[in-house]
Amino acid sequence: MEIRPDKAKLLELAHYKMPFGKYKDRYLVDLPLAYLVWFRRKGFPRGTLGEHLNTMLDVKDNGLEPLIRQIQKEFPK
Repeated sequence: MEIRPDKAKLLELAHYKMPFGKYKDRYLVDLPLAYLVWFRRKGFPRGTLGEHLNTMLDVKDNGLEPLIRQIQKEFPK
């Protein structure tokens, strides 16, 4: 089974910004790991934001932040 990334979703994730709180208007990749872990414990918000926060936690846990930053650089919004 071959796994192929969804380019549109990766672009959206790379350019998605936190819509509220202390880190409002920061890219999700720039959120501290502790903040993402806190969301996991308390529960991610419903919808797109929650999905992106959960994915970003997985990205950071697996050391893939450089991939997201490269996408931001090569495909500016």
